[in-house]
Amino acid sequence: MSDTEDNAAAQEWPSTRVLTDIVYCGVCTLPVEYCEFAGTTTKCQKWLRNKDVALFAKTWPAVDLTEKMDDATLEEDSTLTKEQKKAEAKAAQEAKKKAAQRLIIKRVERTKRKCVIEVSGLELFGVDLKKAAKLFATKFACGSSVTKNPQGTDDIIVQGDVQDDIYDLVLDTWPQVPEEQIELTEGKKK
Repeated sequence: MSDTEDNAAAQEWPSTRVLTDIVYCGVCTLPVEYCEFAGTTTKCQKWLRNKDVALFAKTWPAVDLTEKMDDATLEEDSTLTKEQKKAEAKAAQEAKKKAAQRLIIKRVERTKRKCVIEVSGLELFGVDLKKAAKLFATKFACGSSVTKNPQGTDDIIVQGDVQDDIYDLVLDTWPQVPEEQIELTEGKKK
């Protein structure tokens, strides 16, 4: 190849486009498009918002949108006082908690024909677990104790197959426990 052929070939190739308007972050020193990989995303967002609002809106559109949504308020919220909002939230939370209360009476088989009954959730209804365990032990003439389960809550373990009897005793002894919130289940072998 001669020099004239090299010049002709070089003129056929498109020229390389060079970006000269790259904005580098003042916090992480990366281009602003890569700030999310630096680990200082919130600081970079604050810096970019102060430096260039248009570029911030282009680079972080989701953050810009959520901030605009947070700024928008409903007319209903402005008419309620703080105390009313707290009272409504508390009432809703108590209703949700009351609906989630369940008393679970689970039969768990041990070896061969031996089984124990796990009573969980009784404390949610304001029942003292130690007194309930003592009542179960005296009523059914068996061993009964309060133990912690893997979730960290207290359960009553009653020895023997007395699941239906416990169901009846709970309904008779503690009227604050509604029948529709008692669940009888069969557990797996431990």
